[in-house]
Amino acid sequence: MAREVFIVGNGPLPHDLSERVDAAAHVVRFNEPKASIGWSGTRTDWLFVNNSGKPMQRRILSREYAHLPTVQAADFVFFAYHPITIRNYLIKPNVLSWLKGRRADWTPAALDMFGRVGKKVVVMPPSYYEEGCDMLGIPEHERRTVFPTTGFFGIRYTLERFVGEEWDIHICGFSWEGWKRHAWNAERDWMLRQVEERNLTLWRAG
Repeated sequence: MAREVFIVGNGPLPHDLSERVDAAAHVVRFNEPKASIGWSGTRTDWLFVNNSGKPMQRRILSREYAHLPTVQAADFVFFAYHPITIRNYLIKPNVLSWLKGRRADWTPAALDMFGRVGKKVVVMPPSYYEEGCDMLGIPEHERRTVFPTTGFFGIRYTLERFVGEEWDIHICGFSWEGWKRHAWNAERDWMLRQVEERNLTLWRAG
């Protein structure tokens, strides 16, 4: 019998999947629960986070984030963006924002935060980002204005490691919409190709 893997996004779920997610052989999550909170359990084996920009700054300044059940449960935390990737591609704060404490790269502070709660951290190499842009068809001249999501990198990484008929992979909590600088259409199309090619289960909200 195949063992279930759940890749849980932070978007809406069709119904409460908590019991099934917590009973899975492996669970992958991203950043912090939002629309899926309360409906997707707490089991977490891998947690992928965006270690760049304002969202990570907010998590670092928060006293609660590192103690969320999903963070506490994680065996490994993956930083989606290497400092070289952040330096070469991601948006830098303007002077006024920099004076207010904004930074593009929160890797050192995030390493400290997760280290204090005993988490093992993996920083994805710069090549992984560039390969991801290639897979989504983002041309070189657009790579400083259009950015793959943490979700894309986490899904890709998981699918590359859980192969074969012994794994039954479920993907839920993804709506492929949000910040205008993400390649939502390209990511959704890529995901639908994976579903068709590998017979994955995609749970849609509603």
